[in-house]
Amino acid sequence: MPPVAPHDLDSLSAALSEPSAPLIELFREPDGHVCILGAGGKMGPSLALMARRALDLADGGRRRRVMAVSRWSDAVAANELERAGIDVVRCDLLERSDVQRLEWADNVIFMAGQKFGTGGDPAMTWALNTAVPAFCADHFAGARQVVFSTGNVYPLTPADGPGASETTPLAPVGEYAMSCLGRERVMTALGTRGRSPVALYRLNYACALTYGVLTDLAVKVRDGSAIDVTMGAVNVIWQRDANDIALRLLMHASNPAIAVNVTGPDTLRVRDLAEALGSRLGRAPVFTGSEAPDALLSDTRALHARFGNSLSLLPLDSLLDWTADWVGNHRWLLGKATKFEVRDGGF
Repeated sequence: MPPVAPHDLDSLSAALSEPSAPLIELFREPDGHVCILGAGGKMGPSLALMARRALDLADGGRRRRVMAVSRWSDAVAANELERAGIDVVRCDLLERSDVQRLEWADNVIFMAGQKFGTGGDPAMTWALNTAVPAFCADHFAGARQVVFSTGNVYPLTPADGPGASETTPLAPVGEYAMSCLGRERVMTALGTRGRSPVALYRLNYACALTYGVLTDLAVKVRDGSAIDVTMGAVNVIWQRDANDIALRLLMHASNPAIAVNVTGPDTLRVRDLAEALGSRLGRAPVFTGSEAPDALLSDTRALHARFGNSLSLLPLDSLLDWTADWVGNHRWLLGKATKFEVRDGGF
């Protein structure tokens, strides 16, 4: 049976946190709690809920804990997690003494960091993207760790090609991308030192209806705003699928660290996506600019080889249908554009 389209925030939360059968099976084996560092961001709450649901189905009565760590400025999200049986832990990860008081866990998802606002305060971006990982890697030495990173560590590649693979030489552009590479280097070095299995999770771009590249495009189509197609191609992935992959990668982490590209399998033209959304919304897109010969793209053939037939992603047509329905009905949006159009690394 095909998945049902979310129609409100409750059904969206349920859809984004639904664990796959392979994840549930995987969680039958490893012992220990799950700790999600930086759980208050865009993906963190749904990932924490997925971990809780998967453990509930896999636990066999062991009742392993899920700890969601953040400053938790969003009280609504924190309350939702607490109601679901998740331990909400308030912590400023930039304070080393706070990090040292955290309960150790066997399984760690590191999601903390800063992207937007880098242009106004690059020093803080470097602190959050390199010092915080150092504090956490040291405290959680020996734990399995999935470290969120980004495809921005790669150079632009031909827009008609498969994108950068994990073996493509890294060439980050701008302070944000450079600091993310710094995060990777810190976690790799301290992971080796602390005998921590690490997976570097290079993501672009998760879509969750309330935000994402497709939502950005759908809003512009709906409102008649011009769409810049200079960055003419992208990759996207349904956030539920991205969450599921992150948790499953805990069992694929290694020492020394491995890097894994995480996104959908196809290179997608921005113009085609806008037109597909326009046909669903009954509006003709307005375009500006012309497609550059290169774009920020990731090759996920290694991801698919790693997971094989157990990796079942939401089809693009369904994601387009859901996004058009959500945006067309003026449902709640996060209000934070992805800025996927940026080509100079300035965020």
